[in-house]
Amino acid sequence: MAARTKARKAALDLLFEADQRGVNVSELLGQRLAEPAGEAPVREYTASLVRGTVEHWVAINELITTWSQGWTIDRMPAVDRAILRLGTFEVLHSEDVPEPVAISEWVALATDLSTDESPKFVNGLLGRIAEIKPTLA
Repeated sequence: MAARTKARKAALDLLFEADQRGVNVSELLGQRLAEPAGEAPVREYTASLVRGTVEHWVAINELITTWSQGWTIDRMPAVDRAILRLGTFEVLHSEDVPEPVAISEWVALATDLSTDESPKFVNGLLGRIAEIKPTLA
């Protein structure tokens, strides 16, 4: 597994854990940076994804809510919420990752970790956000 793929998975794990435990994701990241929970320390790209997602949290949630067509964020599976938040951040704000690559990576995580319908949903929503990106600036 490529380093960025591992970093994305670790960022997803952090957002998912914070959601499930009802804790602040920034505080959880800070704890993991200070005292890694596993063998490896938190990768810089993981921290960058989490920090960026938190920084743009409100705008990301608004985009997801606007374009998810009938699905509220609260109604989505928790793993899908985390994937969409991180994926939206990476599609909109990562200048060194092409949008199709970012979308593909998040769809792959949805395929591995979520429901049978999730990959199509994630692909469609992130694809739509990539399409409207020029209008958001």
